[in-house]
Amino acid sequence: MELLTEYLAKGFMTMLSISMPCVLTAAAIGLVVGIIQAVTQVQEQTIAAAPKIFAVFLVIIIGGLGFMKLLTNLFTEGTNLAFQTITKNDTFALPADYYKYTTPFEEEMKQDKFKNVPTVEEVMKNPGKVPYIDKGQKIKYQTAPKTPMPKGNFVEINKMLGR
Repeated sequence: MELLTEYLAKGFMTMLSISMPCVLTAAAIGLVVGIIQAVTQVQEQTIAAAPKIFAVFLVIIIGGLGFMKLLTNLFTEGTNLAFQTITKNDTFALPADYYKYTTPFEEEMKQDKFKNVPTVEEVMKNPGKVPYIDKGQKIKYQTAPKTPMPKGNFVEINKMLGR
Protein backbone atom coordinates (compact mmCIF):
# COMPACT_ATOMS: atom_id res chain seq x y z
CA MET A 1 0.00 0.00 0.00
CA GLU A 2 2.85 2.38 0.78
CA LEU A 3 4.15 1.78 -2.75
CA LEU A 4 0.96 3.22 -4.24
CA THR A 5 0.94 6.11 -1.77
CA GLU A 6 4.52 6.93 -2.73
CA TYR A 7 3.57 6.93 -6.41
CA LEU A 8 0.61 9.22 -5.68
CA ALA A 9 2.98 11.63 -3.90
CA LYS A 10 5.28 11.59 -6.93
CA GLY A 11 2.29 12.45 -9.10
CA PHE A 12 1.44 15.44 -6.93
CA MET A 13 5.06 16.62 -6.97
CA THR A 14 5.13 16.32 -10.77
CA MET A 15 1.91 18.32 -10.99
CA LEU A 16 3.36 21.04 -8.75
CA SER A 17 6.68 21.16 -10.60
CA ILE A 18 4.87 21.63 -13.92
CA SER A 19 2.33 24.20 -12.74
CA MET A 20 4.47 26.20 -10.32
CA PRO A 21 6.61 28.06 -12.92
CA CYS A 22 3.48 29.19 -14.75
CA VAL A 23 1.73 30.33 -11.57
CA LEU A 24 4.79 32.15 -10.22
CA THR A 25 5.36 33.90 -13.55
CA ALA A 26 1.74 35.06 -13.70
CA ALA A 27 1.94 36.29 -10.09
CA ALA A 28 5.19 38.16 -10.69
CA ILE A 29 3.87 39.84 -13.85
CA GLY A 30 0.65 40.74 -12.02
CA LEU A 31 2.64 42.30 -9.18
CA VAL A 32 4.82 44.34 -11.54
CA VAL A 33 1.84 45.52 -13.60
CA GLY A 34 -0.06 46.34 -10.38
CA ILE A 35 2.83 48.49 -9.13
CA ILE A 36 3.04 50.27 -12.50
CA GLN A 37 -0.72 50.88 -12.48
CA ALA A 38 -0.54 52.27 -8.94
CA VAL A 39 2.27 54.65 -9.86
CA THR A 40 0.61 55.85 -13.08
CA GLN A 41 -2.91 55.74 -11.61
CA VAL A 42 -4.22 53.85 -14.65
CA GLN A 43 -6.72 51.36 -13.26
CA GLU A 44 -7.61 49.27 -16.30
CA GLN A 45 -8.15 45.57 -15.63
CA THR A 46 -7.36 44.39 -19.15
CA ILE A 47 -3.84 45.84 -19.11
CA ALA A 48 -2.59 43.11 -16.75
CA ALA A 49 -4.07 40.22 -18.76
CA ALA A 50 -2.01 40.50 -21.94
CA PRO A 51 1.46 40.45 -20.31
CA LYS A 52 0.41 37.54 -18.05
CA ILE A 53 -0.83 35.48 -20.99
CA PHE A 54 2.31 36.23 -23.00
CA ALA A 55 4.66 35.40 -20.09
CA VAL A 56 2.88 32.14 -19.22
CA PHE A 57 2.94 31.17 -22.90
CA LEU A 58 6.72 31.78 -22.99
CA VAL A 59 7.22 29.69 -19.85
CA ILE A 60 5.27 26.83 -21.40
CA ILE A 61 7.28 27.06 -24.64
CA ILE A 62 10.64 27.25 -22.86
CA GLY A 63 9.90 24.56 -20.27
CA GLY A 64 7.70 22.39 -22.48
CA LEU A 65 10.31 19.74 -23.19
CA GLY A 66 11.17 19.50 -19.50
CA PHE A 67 7.48 19.23 -18.62
CA MET A 68 7.02 16.49 -21.20
CA LYS A 69 10.04 14.63 -19.80
CA LEU A 70 8.60 14.80 -16.27
CA LEU A 71 5.23 13.46 -17.46
CA THR A 72 6.88 10.73 -19.54
CA ASN A 73 8.97 9.60 -16.56
CA LEU A 74 5.88 9.53 -14.34
CA PHE A 75 3.92 7.52 -16.92
CA THR A 76 6.79 5.07 -17.46
CA GLU A 77 7.20 4.58 -13.74
CA GLY A 78 3.44 4.09 -13.35
CA THR A 79 3.22 1.45 -16.07
CA ASN A 80 6.30 -0.30 -14.65
CA LEU A 81 4.70 -0.25 -11.23
CA ALA A 82 1.37 -1.56 -12.55
CA PHE A 83 2.65 -4.29 -14.85
CA GLN A 84 5.93 -5.36 -13.30
CA THR A 85 6.08 -4.65 -9.59
CA ILE A 86 2.50 -5.13 -8.37
CA THR A 87 1.64 -8.13 -10.54
CA LYS A 88 4.76 -10.03 -9.46
CA ASN A 89 4.13 -9.40 -5.77
CA ASP A 90 1.82 -12.05 -4.31
CA THR A 91 0.44 -9.74 -1.64
CA PHE A 92 -1.00 -7.30 -4.18
CA ALA A 93 -2.60 -9.44 -6.90
CA LEU A 94 -3.47 -13.00 -7.83
CA PRO A 95 -1.21 -14.75 -10.32
CA ALA A 96 -2.33 -14.67 -13.93
CA ASP A 97 -2.95 -18.44 -14.06
CA TYR A 98 -4.96 -18.59 -10.81
CA TYR A 99 -8.14 -19.94 -12.39
CA LYS A 100 -6.25 -22.45 -14.52
CA TYR A 101 -5.82 -24.83 -11.61
CA THR A 102 -9.01 -24.09 -9.66
CA THR A 103 -12.69 -24.55 -10.32
CA PRO A 104 -14.52 -21.99 -8.19
CA PHE A 105 -18.05 -23.42 -8.70
CA GLU A 106 -17.20 -27.11 -8.66
CA GLU A 107 -19.54 -28.03 -5.77
CA GLU A 108 -22.48 -26.15 -7.27
CA MET A 109 -22.05 -27.83 -10.63
CA LYS A 110 -22.06 -31.32 -9.08
CA GLN A 111 -25.52 -30.79 -7.60
CA ASP A 112 -28.27 -31.58 -10.06
CA LYS A 113 -30.59 -28.68 -9.26
CA PHE A 114 -32.26 -28.58 -12.66
CA LYS A 115 -33.77 -32.05 -12.99
CA ASN A 116 -37.17 -30.84 -14.19
CA VAL A 117 -35.87 -28.45 -16.84
CA PRO A 118 -36.62 -29.65 -20.35
CA THR A 119 -33.88 -29.90 -22.92
CA VAL A 120 -33.62 -27.59 -25.90
CA GLU A 121 -35.10 -30.24 -28.17
CA GLU A 122 -38.19 -30.61 -25.94
CA VAL A 123 -38.73 -26.86 -25.89
CA MET A 124 -38.43 -26.66 -29.69
CA LYS A 125 -41.01 -29.45 -30.10
CA ASN A 126 -43.54 -27.62 -27.87
CA PRO A 127 -43.20 -23.93 -28.81
CA GLY A 128 -46.36 -22.77 -27.00
CA LYS A 129 -45.38 -24.07 -23.57
CA VAL A 130 -43.15 -21.98 -21.35
CA PRO A 131 -40.57 -24.17 -19.58
CA TYR A 132 -40.82 -23.76 -15.82
CA ILE A 133 -38.94 -25.82 -13.30
CA ASP A 134 -42.11 -26.43 -11.36
CA LYS A 135 -45.62 -25.02 -11.23
CA GLY A 136 -44.90 -22.90 -8.15
CA GLN A 137 -42.41 -20.74 -10.02
CA LYS A 138 -44.98 -19.27 -12.38
CA ILE A 139 -45.67 -15.63 -11.73
CA LYS A 140 -49.25 -15.01 -10.72
CA TYR A 141 -50.66 -11.78 -12.09
CA GLN A 142 -53.41 -10.08 -10.17
CA THR A 143 -55.52 -7.05 -10.97
CA ALA A 144 -54.17 -3.66 -10.12
CA PRO A 145 -55.09 -2.19 -6.73
CA LYS A 146 -58.17 0.02 -6.68
CA THR A 147 -57.02 3.61 -6.33
CA PRO A 148 -58.70 6.88 -7.37
CA MET A 149 -56.87 6.72 -10.73
CA PRO A 150 -56.18 3.03 -11.20
CA LYS A 151 -53.41 2.10 -13.57
CA GLY A 152 -53.35 -1.40 -14.99
CA ASN A 153 -50.44 -3.70 -14.52
CA PHE A 154 -48.40 -5.07 -17.43
CA VAL A 155 -50.85 -7.87 -18.30
CA GLU A 156 -53.92 -5.59 -18.18
CA ILE A 157 -52.27 -2.91 -20.32
CA ASN A 158 -51.32 -5.53 -22.93
CA LYS A 159 -54.92 -6.82 -22.96
CA MET A 160 -56.25 -3.29 -23.44
CA LEU A 161 -53.83 -2.59 -26.27
CA GLY A 162 -54.63 -5.91 -27.88
CA ARG A 163 -51.14 -7.31 -27.81
